Amino acid sequence: MTRGATRKATRAKKPKTTSSAEHHRVLRQQHESEAAQDYCEVIAELLDSGVEARVGRIAERFGLSHVTVSRVVRRLASEGYIVARARAPLGLTPRGRTLAAEARARHEVVVAFLRAIGVDERTAQADAEGIEHHVSPATLHAMARVARSPRR
Repeated sequence: MTRGATRKATRAKKPKTTSSAEHHRVLRQQHESEAAQDYCEVIAELLDSGVEARVGRIAERFGLSHVTVSRVVRRLASEGYIVARARAPLGLTPRGRTLAAEARARHEVVVAFLRAIGVDERTAQADAEGIEHHVSPATLHAMARVARSPRR
């Protein structure tokens, strides 16, 4: 085989990774936004129930250290999701409120879907925590359709 033919044969054997690479890029973006979604959702839940959103409460809710939560809160404040002032309860910016509402809506659709296919409430709630961050809009729409359809 000539050198050129060997190079062509080698190139031809390499699998195409474009779709796989795109899938992994999307997953990385989703992982980066998970914390923002979870934190905004918890802060909104606390505020909506009349409870001050404090780092300690969030740390307890997530089973994380105060230091870890403080770091994430600082990052989310710098990204425009959270209002964080020294010694004051946390708040949400309009951007944070929107993100919290979107996360809550996705969570509710996933739970409703899982319940519609026979998953018990406790398991559905736990599983929805992971699924809600990685479900595409098309799949979420299909899940909502199944959740709304009458049971047979």
